[in-house]
Amino acid sequence: MKPAGVVRKVDQLGRIVLPKSLRKRYQMNEGDPVEILVQGDHIILERYRPKCVFCGSMEGVNEYKERYICAECMGEMTQLSKHA
Repeated sequence: MKPAGVVRKVDQLGRIVLPKSLRKRYQMNEGDPVEILVQGDHIILERYRPKCVFCGSMEGVNEYKERYICAECMGEMTQLSKHA
């Protein structure tokens, strides 16, 4: 993890402002979802990208009944249902 060299204060509502240069560099726009991760004593912000609930892949992911599933896992489930 490389430090960005930017310090921001947390406001009364717990918000921080990401500098425009970082938002531009990481293609983050107003309204984009951000995932908050904790690793040890570090708080990590990432652009949210849906992952398959079964394998964790981010490739070919579609929403199904409020969950995300990739095409490969969906195919495997289809094959399982044909054999049942």
